[in-house]
Amino acid sequence: MITLFHCVSARSFRPLWTMAEIGLGYELKMLPFPPRVHARHFLDSNPLGTVPLLIDGATRMTESAAMCQYLAERYRSPQLLVPPDDAAFGAFLNWIHFGEATLTFPQALIIRYSQLEAPERRSPQIVADYSRWFLGRLRAVETAVASRDYLCGDQFTIADISVGYALMLAEQIGLGSQLPHAVGEYWKRLSDRASYQEANISQMNAARAQGVSEQSFVPCFG
Repeated sequence: MITLFHCVSARSFRPLWTMAEIGLGYELKMLPFPPRVHARHFLDSNPLGTVPLLIDGATRMTESAAMCQYLAERYRSPQLLVPPDDAAFGAFLNWIHFGEATLTFPQALIIRYSQLEAPERRSPQIVADYSRWFLGRLRAVETAVASRDYLCGDQFTIADISVGYALMLAEQIGLGSQLPHAVGEYWKRLSDRASYQEANISQMNAARAQGVSEQSFVPCFG
């Protein structure tokens, strides 16, 4: 049984969504945010005290985008992958990492300086600057999906999960209305998928069942 340590709406939503898309069974262990402060016992499992943490037998992983690729390859789900001999393989890998390195990075700063820092340390200027940065980086996504359904043509892949998580977070932190039209339509296609909705319901039900406070139900990073 795969075990995923998760905070609501954290990066660990990517592998959760991937497992729902594949149809894998898993154990979801919910943590209050931030776990390194409010769940000190978690440091025994992950010394960084961050989520995600995925355990699958002897395999332990802490990078959300890598988990998506691992799950799709390990559990033989070629429909979520682009093979190496495909002309789109390089773009596929690039989009997987674009979702995390390029899109999620500025969002982390937006959330930190609008919600997580003490009031006297919050910075509207940082929030505004990195909001513009994030929206500017969406030009690449807009170009890619202006004339096709998904990043790699007509095929939904884990690249869409990686980038789609950043769009989910954008909506939750108040940037959804500023998404370019083509990106907004693309996000609607992603969020209408049964696997996305299943993963979202799963995290909320698990959090409530495990006694995670609803105060943790905010955009967060482990």
